[in-house]
Amino acid sequence: MRFVSPLLKKVVYPTLAMSGVLRRISPPGLAILTYHGVLPDGYKVIDPAFDGNLLRAEVFQRQLRHLKANYNVMAPENLLAWRKGLSELPSGAVLLTCDDGLVNHLTDMLPILKAENLKCLFFVPGGVTEASARASTNGGANEERSMLWYEELFLLLRQKAQDAGSPDSTKQGSTKHVSNGHRSPAERHAFWWREVQRLSQLDANARGRVLDALRDGLDGKQRQALNLADPVSRRRFALMNGNEVRQLASAGMTMGAHTLSHPILSQLPPEQARAEVIESRSRLEALLEREVWAFAYPFGDPLAVTPEVLAIPEQAGYAAGFLNYGGGLGVPLPPYALPRIHVTAEMSLAEMEAHVSGLHRRLQKLAS
Repeated sequence: MRFVSPLLKKVVYPTLAMSGVLRRISPPGLAILTYHGVLPDGYKVIDPAFDGNLLRAEVFQRQLRHLKANYNVMAPENLLAWRKGLSELPSGAVLLTCDDGLVNHLTDMLPILKAENLKCLFFVPGGVTEASARASTNGGANEERSMLWYEELFLLLRQKAQDAGSPDSTKQGSTKHVSNGHRSPAERHAFWWREVQRLSQLDANARGRVLDALRDGLDGKQRQALNLADPVSRRRFALMNGNEVRQLASAGMTMGAHTLSHPILSQLPPEQARAEVIESRSRLEALLEREVWAFAYPFGDPLAVTPEVLAIPEQAGYAAGFLNYGGGLGVPLPPYALPRIHVTAEMSLAEMEAHVSGLHRRLQKLAS
């Protein structure tokens, strides 16, 4: 597939999309799309791969309008009714989902969804309830904002790499530094991802101590560069607090769970993995005072979602579990391994429709 992919993306998919062939050949089923947020106005992309999960607002709106015009975009509650056997899937069914619980889901995505009269299933980490509790104790003033730990790790390592000495290890309790200035961007990404995998083996508190050690190595100017007090940075990186999650739910959106702290579940000991899945549901239900029936696996790829991990959401009482790969019309829909299409910034409208129609997935199977 990698040898023909440019031809597919630049010639075949646009031709089929413009002619309407993709819609005519679409089989029955459900296509679930995964978004991760919208880049706020004024934000300058740090790294195309790192920021590539988030779309510009105009691109997101264009995609929604295309989906509305050509497919049946379902509300999340209709999916739940289908899971309970109370209804059938409509022809060309599409479901919108969004992961991670960033502030821009409320400030930048919600206005577009409301303008297009569409609903989305948002998966948020259960740890947002802690931020809500802190905000309530001080009246909401000077609330300390947090971000996804693996994104903060990327920013910290990037900052360190700009110095003469930069971390070649983030082992717990260690701030050992060696120069990695010779690393290419691809090598730095690979190094970062290895650290994400390794730190996922720790509980959230131990993971936090590692990040604290990295922050301690920064000077005041470098710390300021990572400060979420800046409005644009806050909308790009900050996680919603509990009050903001409630606002999103009150606007008609559906909330699902995304673990407590967003680790790679397959890297955790089984008991810790179960606690991440089970506790996130109970905390969100207490926050929202309503049922939380959907769960999305963090990272959601085959390495993160092993058979042992797949068994946890059903045991925890969820009605559905969502992957982050393999989606499109016509694919099987296991209730706790629902496949999704990961929408990225580099994905054109025609390529997105090739995924939705199921053609991309079918070509992948033929090439494998």
